[in-house]
This record gives sequence, structure tokens and C-alpha cells, in this order.
Amino acid sequence: MPPIDFDQPSPDKAILEEGLAFTPKFDATGLVTAVVTDARDGELLMVAHMNAEAIALTLDTGIAHYFSRSRAKIWKKGESSGNLQTVKEIRVDCDQDALWLKVEVAGHEATCHTGRRSCFYRTAQLDGVRPVLTIADGHRHFDPDAVYGQ
Repeated sequence: MPPIDFDQPSPDKAILEEGLAFTPKFDATGLVTAVVTDARDGELLMVAHMNAEAIALTLDTGIAHYFSRSRAKIWKKGESSGNLQTVKEIRVDCDQDALWLKVEVAGHEATCHTGRRSCFYRTAQLDGVRPVLTIADGHRHFDPDAVYGQ
């Protein structure tokens, strides 16, 4: 599929915020932040990034695609684990520099590569004067070593 040629965001604030043209405001590296929640219960699952190609693939296939900054390539979420994300809705924030994907997760219903439902499985708090993390959701839906290898 040929890539979508997104128009540049309008410099007119009223048009950008109230208009109906989908013109994502990509950052200097060509990415936009994507917040991902479970379409059924609203649980925050992950935060990722999308470039124009990832957005186009997501719109075309209905399966979430992201841009992996660490691997510098497009990433079809769940391709290795079987936990594909079927996109039910994409929302765009007011100035179009962030996206909100509401998804249904297949397979083990886990989104995080650690085997947990959400990437947000820890809480941060102060222990005296030092910040520490505690596990808020320790349940693993799958064994990452078995799914991804060592």
C-alpha cells in the first residue's frame, strides 16, 4: 500500500482544533505519541509512537502498528506474541500531536512484553528520601522467555 501523504497541520488554531482534516503533528523525528487503552474497560495498556507509515498501516488493516524507536522500524503489535491489537477507535487530541487508540487485545490479552496485561504494572513512591517501585500487577499472562526466546 502506498504511504498516506498527510497534509501539514494548519497554522490556524481554529481550523486545527475544530476542523475535520486529520493532520497529525509529527515531532522533529517524524513521530507522534500514541496512548493505548483497552476498548472494553479503559485500562491503560501502553504508550508508544507512530510515524506516518504506522498510522497508514493501522488505518488500512485495523491492527495496531507502531514505530519502534529502539529498533528503528515499524512494529506490528502482537506479531510475535499473538496478542494482536484490533483497533476499535482512534481519537486525536486537540492539536493533533497525540493519538488515543482504543483496542481489543487477542491471544493472552497481554500487551506488555513482560507478559503482563499493561506496561504500567508498577507504582512509584517515596521510601524515606528515595524513590522506589513496587509491583501493582504481578500476574503474567504468558512467559516472555517461552514466547520471545532468551
